[in-house]
Order: sequence, then structure tokens, then C-alpha cells
Amino acid sequence: MAAFETRIDEQDGVLVGPLRAPKQMLQVQEYDGHASIHDDATAQKLGFKGGTIEGPTHFSQFAPLGYAVWGERWLTHGCLSAHYRAPMFEGEEGRAYLRKPAAGETSAEIWMQRNDGTEILKGTASVGPDFAPTTLDKRLTELTPLADPVILADVKVGMTVPRVPVRMDPERHMGALYPFSLAQKLEKITEPSPLYSGAANAFGRAIVPMEMISVLLQYTAREGGYFPARGPAVGLFADQEIRLLDGPVFVGEAYEVGREAVFLSGSRRTESLWVRSTLYKPGTDHPVASMLLNSASMKESYAPYQQEHAKLYG
Repeated sequence: MAAFETRIDEQDGVLVGPLRAPKQMLQVQEYDGHASIHDDATAQKLGFKGGTIEGPTHFSQFAPLGYAVWGERWLTHGCLSAHYRAPMFEGEEGRAYLRKPAAGETSAEIWMQRNDGTEILKGTASVGPDFAPTTLDKRLTELTPLADPVILADVKVGMTVPRVPVRMDPERHMGALYPFSLAQKLEKITEPSPLYSGAANAFGRAIVPMEMISVLLQYTAREGGYFPARGPAVGLFADQEIRLLDGPVFVGEAYEVGREAVFLSGSRRTESLWVRSTLYKPGTDHPVASMLLNSASMKESYAPYQQEHAKLYG
């Protein structure tokens, strides 16, 4: 049985996936008591034409490409590392690209383009366990630390959040942050696979798609104590990396997740909190997967931003 039925073409050494129109499933997402960037009205207030497709939704389009290059190793030690360049919206189509590596190489350039040529993301796909430097590994060495934080004034690099239990069952609703279940996602996922739905695979169990590892690692993120960012403020994913350290991640399996603030950066419009979340086998320090996520908060969405900046920094 094929892992994926996705058609993959090759053009000048580049693996090319089909055009896909990912579905928006976060219209009613809430956090900190307010709607998110995926809500049309909220997004439009911030200058977007509507609610955006969440970044990791695009990761599914790269899964068949990674599997085509590295086979089962992709399912146990695969990594996608991406800098998001532009949003996509419901009804738009995009295509995934992977520059085919030479035999034996463990890293490859990836990018996604909307069908009008706009670059949606760029980054690297790679396999471990000895991972080559990823796009976000390199990006963190190039960024300037955030100066004069307001939204993140109370967050310090090195802060951690106590581990919490997580699991993803087929019908489990994943909370206000992710108001849907795995079963509902699999009805709309761009690249369906028997890997995701049952025991008809080499592992004898359903595995969690890479885009849903993001959901699992964010599940309960706002519960039980989180990093003390000021709010409410609207944020978006600006950079993201998901890395399988001893995968796959299994459906219905109990795990624990721990989180650490690893960097603060910013731009003219945003303050960014970089968090590394690690998924562990319960009661151990054995990591199964990790995620590095840059959540960029929009300064203009935090009502007292200017007043607090003046108070903090004169």
C-alpha cells in the first residue's frame, strides 16, 4: 500500500507537488478571550483581506516529497523548518517544491508558491538523527534580540513551563486554540494517507500528520501557566520547525510536553516570542518530537502599547 497517492513531478532536479487549496479550520479560534488572526473581521482590522490559513497546514503538502526522498526515515526522523513569507487565504491554491538532494544527503531546500507566483514559505526539509543545520537554526544566529519589549516585557529567555500531559485521539476536540478533532482534519487534509487513519502501515498504528504535531504541541499551551506575555494581542506564526526525534508520533498515545522561551525578536509591527516545545514519553526525558515556533504579536492589536512603551522606556 502506498504511503501517499500524491502525484509528484520532477522539473530540473526539483520535486513538484500538485496545486492544493488548503481549508481554513480556525475561523472560531480563540485565545486570551479574543478572536485570532484566522477570524475574517479580526484579520481585516489588521490589514489582511481575511482570515489566514494557519502555516503548518502547508506542511502536509511537503510530507509526500520528504517521503519520496528519504522513505520511512522521513516518518521517524523527518524535519520541516520554514520561514513564513506571505499568508494564504481560503480558496487560494499553492504548490510545494523540494530541491532533490544528491544521494546520501540529509537536507534539501523547500519552498511553496501560490499559483500567482507569490512565495508563501521557504526553508529546509531534512532527516536525522544527526540533523544538518536547518533554516531556523541559521535564522536564529542572524536575528537581533528584541529591544524595548512591551508585549513581551515580562518574558525572559530561558523561562520554562512545567510539563503537561497531552494526547491526540481521533475524536478529541483540541480546545479553543484548535476547535476541531483529528478526524475532522483528516476529512480536509490536502494529502491523505493510510498512515494517518489506521493500522495498515509498517508501524501497525495510526500516526499523527506533521501539521497536527503542531496542534498537539500547542494543545493546552494557554492552560496551567504560560509565558507572561501582555494582552490581549493578536499573533501569527512567522517561523516554525517540527522535528521528529524518535517518531512517529502516534494517535491515542499519552505524551508530555514541556516548553522553553529560547529567543525574543521583533520588527516594526511585531514582537516575537520563540518557544521550543518538546514532546516526551511520559515520566521520562526521552524526546519524541520538538517544535520551534515564532509567534509574532501585532503591536497595533495591543491597545495600550504606546502608553506602556512610554511608561517603560520614557
